[in-house]
Amino acid sequence: MTRRIFIDKQSPKAYHALVQTSEAVRATAADAGLERSVVELINLRVSQLNGCAFCLDVHTRAALRAGEDTRRLGVLAAWRDTELFTPRERAALALAEATAVPCDAATQESAYADALDVLTDDQVSAVIWVAVTINAFNRVSILSKHPVH
Repeated sequence: MTRRIFIDKQSPKAYHALVQTSEAVRATAADAGLERSVVELINLRVSQLNGCAFCLDVHTRAALRAGEDTRRLGVLAAWRDTELFTPRERAALALAEATAVPCDAATQESAYADALDVLTDDQVSAVIWVAVTINAFNRVSILSKHPVH
């Protein structure tokens, strides 16, 4: 395997700025009325899509601390095929997926419109910021090959 640099350690000022962004996004989500469990579902789903083992480990534990149910976590990858998620959660997950993964314009527009039907404007903005931020952390961890212990 090619030697990897832990870019968070190599460039701590840049990483610290990302951590500060994450803290601001977490506060934005809370101020918008998004429960911590919803934020963690978004973090997990985006991390699943990106295949980031390190972030999946971190955010599974965070979701459990936030009161999330193991059954729901177990089926999160197939959230569309179950009734275990509320309309708000479903809208947030769809919008997070459309934010994290390039998709066609119609899919993105549909996810956005559905989110506007059940989330406030502040919540829509917060969901997008959560997805953008975890996407950045996924890239840091994937490219650094952060280990899961």
